[in-house]
Amino acid sequence: MSNHNRRKFIQQSSLLTGGLLINPVFKGRKMKYGSADELKIGLVGCGDRGSGAVVQALTAHPGNKLVAMADVFSDQVERSLSNLTKIESIKDQIMVSNDKKYVGFEAYQKVVQDCDVVLLATPPAFRPEHFEYTVAEKKHSFIEKPLSCDGPGTKRIFEAGKMAEKYDLKVVVGLQNRYDPAHNQMVEKIKKGAIGDILSSTCYYMKGSYELFPRAKTTSELAFQIRNYHFFYWLWAGAPAGLQIHNADIVHWVKDSYPDSVQGNGGRASLHGPDSGDVFDNFSLEYTYPDGTRMHSQIRTISRTLAKNGVWFIGTKGTANLFEGIKNHSGKVLWKFDEKDTANSLQVEHDRLFEAIRNNKPINNVDYGANSTLTAIMGRMAAHTGEVITREDALNSEPLVEKDIREWSEAPVVPDENYMYKFPRPGAVNRDMLKG
Repeated sequence: MSNHNRRKFIQQSSLLTGGLLINPVFKGRKMKYGSADELKIGLVGCGDRGSGAVVQALTAHPGNKLVAMADVFSDQVERSLSNLTKIESIKDQIMVSNDKKYVGFEAYQKVVQDCDVVLLATPPAFRPEHFEYTVAEKKHSFIEKPLSCDGPGTKRIFEAGKMAEKYDLKVVVGLQNRYDPAHNQMVEKIKKGAIGDILSSTCYYMKGSYELFPRAKTTSELAFQIRNYHFFYWLWAGAPAGLQIHNADIVHWVKDSYPDSVQGNGGRASLHGPDSGDVFDNFSLEYTYPDGTRMHSQIRTISRTLAKNGVWFIGTKGTANLFEGIKNHSGKVLWKFDEKDTANSLQVEHDRLFEAIRNNKPINNVDYGANSTLTAIMGRMAAHTGEVITREDALNSEPLVEKDIREWSEAPVVPDENYMYKFPRPGAVNRDMLKG
């Protein structure tokens, strides 16, 4: 792993694993802003990723103030706020009073009403509802990926994105590689023909397993599932959307296109026994683009296995990836990222969002965010069913949840008496009954 990618991995991982108390230090071009007027920031979804987004939002400009927070769990709100107030560089920008700490399924509405800019960072099952409301209230937003968990949810995102554009709202999606200097340089060179015509690409996202939040510490089946959303595809959309979307999005970016279809395999090699949810822990997918080229996707979330992350391109003239740079087929290095240009892409995306808001510049990432989300959903569906899945199949599939969840009701999926969940079995799902 190159020094650039190692640093990038550490920067991103620290925010996702409770390291948000480290002040965000980054190198790169400083953003220029217009008015220093105060912008009121609100957070919906107070987990580690949402808390990390707050750090980046407040770091982006001293006039940004955190004034409201919401989550379905009160302890998440308190934990996040406590950790954030310990960060010296942003603590004076945190102004969340007790009456602005909201709890419940509809608490997000109060945050949206209180703020100018909303950070949407709940599990993605709730993203369509939250984004629709944010746009309806004409508020700017940062929305974490993936943007939905099924085709109907993706349709809602597309429509809300169009309305956001109509209202001139600024929207950034958490696909931060689009804001990373290294990826931007590599993509630009590939598009200019550095490796010739692209023949194929391969994406890897292979990491350890997720930690289970104990059932004994939850108050209901629905609470257990939301606490452990990585284990339920109705909440997370599965690893193709929750993880590999970052790398696949780079391929779509390079090709200015999205796959027509996908086929592949997946399963549960390490997940077994009570409380292990219904997600797959490994995928091997083959996507086909309109020009006939293929993107291969390998995903694994199993501990004590090889860790590998990134995208590799093969072209008629050479190869490209961030680790080795761009080479011709003789092995000569034609380009490699210069470490002096390193910047924290998680920070840059927020810098760009708030620069656009203050200077009224257009920025709306919804189209590529939703298209990349839909492509990931296609891959999950292909592995679940053992079928070739097209964009139309995914977009027009049945919803995973019949209606938006707004109270502590019965969970959309329930285990048997031994807390075992039904999970998808390829070949056992009728094509006419596709449900993700």
